[in-house]
Amino acid sequence: MNRKTIMIIAGLLVGSLAAYMSQLGNPANMGVCIACFYRDIAGALGLHQAAVVQYLRPEIMGIALGALIAALVFGEFRARGGSSPLLRFLLGAFFMIGALVFLGCPVRAVLRLAGGDLNAIAALAGVVVGALIGIYFLKRGFNLGRANPGKAVAGWIMPILMIGLLLLAIAKPAFILYSEQGPGSMFAPLGISLAVGLIIGFLAQRTRMCFVGGWRDLFLVKDTYLFSGIAACFIGAVLVNAITGSINIGFEGQPVAHTNQLWSFLGMVLAGLTATLLGGCPLRQTILSSEGDTDAGITILGMIAGAAFAHNFTLASSGAGPGSFGPVAVIIGLVFACFVGFSMCDKLVLSARKDTEAGASIGQ
Repeated sequence: MNRKTIMIIAGLLVGSLAAYMSQLGNPANMGVCIACFYRDIAGALGLHQAAVVQYLRPEIMGIALGALIAALVFGEFRARGGSSPLLRFLLGAFFMIGALVFLGCPVRAVLRLAGGDLNAIAALAGVVVGALIGIYFLKRGFNLGRANPGKAVAGWIMPILMIGLLLLAIAKPAFILYSEQGPGSMFAPLGISLAVGLIIGFLAQRTRMCFVGGWRDLFLVKDTYLFSGIAACFIGAVLVNAITGSINIGFEGQPVAHTNQLWSFLGMVLAGLTATLLGGCPLRQTILSSEGDTDAGITILGMIAGAAFAHNFTLASSGAGPGSFGPVAVIIGLVFACFVGFSMCDKLVLSARKDTEAGASIGQ
């Protein structure tokens, strides 16, 4: 069985499981949304006070631990990091802001479309445009720096934090906040959520699944391997939704969604761009952090901080549309991401490219 076939099977399983989680209690069209679930975790920890989105989502801990198991079994756990951590933190925060203006990460954009939510079309277009802008910077030699090998203990920090969050989800101490209404109050049984997360994490680690990297590779090097996982995820979710009668095609009345196409598009341009600069979507960052990558761990902490900012300062959208300052934050994020993109280009790569183009011109 070749690697693309394995990716397609993994994508079908991930999409099917994600869609079915909504049948088991998770919010509709949000069976597994990495950005939304980190947002809920931030709320449960009291980092924001949006009472409708507070819950320790076991799927996130399961994904991290499933990836950890796969990395250990196949000898791919390796502590490393030190590649522009502050920039990664801020890019992660802006990714989250962009995603919460749309109300979903690239994974949820696929799941929303699979459920018939046509508002996701603008969001997916935004992801593609963001990836294309990121490709422009990659071709100019964009690089956040090389990750260096580190002490094993550093690589274990994020997995240990995930285990701690899981223990809190099981124990339910009084200081953890839980939504009594809204999306945060909708959840599948803890054991099933954890099991599904473990499966998704294991599969994503083995296949390198990424819901932004697929678009990047498709346009940058014409490689369809990662993109086949995105397409298969969509098909798997559509099949489950069709079987369970959960497809509602249209723009209006979609669950946990709004109909402002402009800011859905621009929010996900920001998400696609920052994810491309970071080297992967939130799912991929979660997997990398479980392999010992502390840079990915810093990115996740940035996303959690971004979720807190988004809800504390009315940046996040609701069913009524973008928050009061969400559009401004998206514009600031796009300016910041482009500044980082230009400023972190490798001059040697640019010089070599110019020399090559000059040589080709002379040859003509």
